[in-house]
Amino acid sequence: QAQLEESGGGLVQAGGSLRLSCAASERTFSSYPMGWFRQAQGKEREFVALINWSGSSTYYAGSVKGRFTISRDNAKNTVYLQMNSLKPEDTAIYYCAANSRGTMRTSDNAYNYWGQGTQVTVSS
Repeated sequence: QAQLEESGGGLVQAGGSLRLSCAASERTFSSYPMGWFRQAQGKEREFVALINWSGSSTYYAGSVKGRFTISRDNAKNTVYLQMNSLKPEDTAIYYCAANSRGTMRTSDNAYNYWGQGTQVTVSS
């Protein structure tokens, strides 16, 4: 069964950086838009960033725009989220997701493949 696996989370001080990776188990994911979402404790899951299949188009939530960068390497079946200038409010479990329908959507219900998530904790 096709899978997504996140890595790269951890504990970082405010102002620091982390790079998350999302490795796909099958090459078919290279043709799908991919997204990053996050869920803080006690809150609903929210959209963070998305990228089209080729990497030529990206979109960000207002809260991370200018600080986070999404990218992909289809030769490695991997999507990345570079997170700079991290803030305590960025603390959450971060999930990557794939949309096999091919549409660029910020709603999580548009995505039909999900990873297990990776914890990001930003200390003040």
